[in-house]
Amino acid sequence: MHSIRLMTAILFLSIAPALAAQKPQALVLSGDYAKTHDPSIARQGNNYYVFATGRAPDGGQFAIRCSNGLTDWKLCGHVFNEIPAWIKEASPRTRDLWAPDISFFNGKYHLYYAYSAFGVNTSGIALATNATLDPADPSYQWKDEGLVLKSAASDDFNAIDPNIVLDKRGQPWLSFGSFWSGIKMRRIDAATGKPAADDTALYALATRVKPENAAPAKPGLPADWEAIEAPFIVRHKNFYYLFVSFDLCCRGIRSTYRIMVGRSQKVTGPYIDAEGKPMLQGGGTQLLAGNARWLGPGGESILQEPGGDVMVFHAYDAQTGKPALQISTIGWQGGWPHVALGVTGESK
Repeated sequence: MHSIRLMTAILFLSIAPALAAQKPQALVLSGDYAKTHDPSIARQGNNYYVFATGRAPDGGQFAIRCSNGLTDWKLCGHVFNEIPAWIKEASPRTRDLWAPDISFFNGKYHLYYAYSAFGVNTSGIALATNATLDPADPSYQWKDEGLVLKSAASDDFNAIDPNIVLDKRGQPWLSFGSFWSGIKMRRIDAATGKPAADDTALYALATRVKPENAAPAKPGLPADWEAIEAPFIVRHKNFYYLFVSFDLCCRGIRSTYRIMVGRSQKVTGPYIDAEGKPMLQGGGTQLLAGNARWLGPGGESILQEPGGDVMVFHAYDAQTGKPALQISTIGWQGGWPHVALGVTGESK
């Protein structure tokens, strides 16, 4: 037991200097990191857990990958054995569950996630909770908490890609959205994990602006120029930072995802990019784009650690078009984050 703890400490300490470095560093990953999409990360004790979109290799929904040092990953189960029956009834076209977001408040872990069909906004965000992330703990059990909120064809937003941020008072807020009019936010009741009854406002955070000579929308799909999704908000020093993914995911080697960022002194906005342009007017400072090895980085999630922050995201293998987990330390310079995309690894 002592040797295991010592090895864990050594692994963490070996990474700590990279976490603390101002220059971002892409971590070299090994093990079961391939085919990870829309990763969300948490740490409990000495172990890190990454949750990912869709069907797990063992057949369940939301594969869970575990590591005790951020670099070597292994599959360690899934959240649901199958799509909950109420989602099958409410959304018969749903084939897999999307975009898990793991957070901890009110004494338990909250996993918000989305259900939908590709290219439509008849979508919903749901919630599962657990007392622990450790599958060896006797209290480990995912509880289906049901629907959080949904969008209909008559709405100008799409209720997918949820993310929880706790403001400086510990109040949870849920950001979400994809295409249509962009990224939205609702205040959450910490006791229930559902939208707060005393604040029913739908806050607008970010959107795209239609360019001149924009290509028309493809039949049955939103226009490509509307592509903004995958919000993730963190509080760093005096600002809240809104990370989003611009452009197109899920197209293999044709994926054009890229990660953008803006910041605000209030959790509800307005979020402004480094050039002073509001994200509600199409603004956003580019944080990361693809390289020759990995294309379309996006679907980002951030873990804030005492030794330094890390970002997890997916990118597509430039040869196979398959997604894989990526992890970068975050360098904060001049009040803005910087991350790196690696040039090694593969996803078959």
